Amino acid sequence: MNKFLSYLSTFIFCMIIWVGLTIPFGTGMASGVIIQELIVGAVVAAVMAIFCHRFFIKKSPFWLINPSRILSFIVFIFIFFVELLKSNIDVAIRALSPKVKVKPGIVKIKTPVESDYGLAMLANCITLTPGTITMEIEKGKNENYMYIHWIDVQERDRGKTSEIIKGSFEPWVRRIFK
Repeated sequence: MNKFLSYLSTFIFCMIIWVGLTIPFGTGMASGVIIQELIVGAVVAAVMAIFCHRFFIKKSPFWLINPSRILSFIVFIFIFFVELLKSNIDVAIRALSPKVKVKPGIVKIKTPVESDYGLAMLANCITLTPGTITMEIEKGKNENYMYIHWIDVQERDRGKTSEIIKGSFEPWVRRIFK
């Protein structure tokens, strides 16, 4: 793999994230402020790329720039926000109800996701939705498991538990990181 292409792809990725997080679109900011943001963003992205490109890029430098992956990621964002809203409502109802109905516990779920990035994304999605926290990822030769603290253990069967917790996240994570 070409070291320069690895650096360049990491720089582009960091710059896109910087622009997405710092440039307010449609607010009528002065062009001087936007140019300053872009210059600072380029410096930060360059420094990040210098230190992180060898950790971020493992195979192909532009593996993420694939139309099907980008489209899958865009769809995934909407699915994630729907699941986030549903779990927020569920936890709010539990917190506001006079009788707290929770049965907390730690469950072990199985996932076919293989890539490190996919496992990290799935674990973070599970943790970011209220009511669940990913505690550990156990990588095996053919199978990967996650230990999840769940606010209300509804099922003891690992297969059913896995489907409830992973919900609609896992198929999309597999599409993005196949």
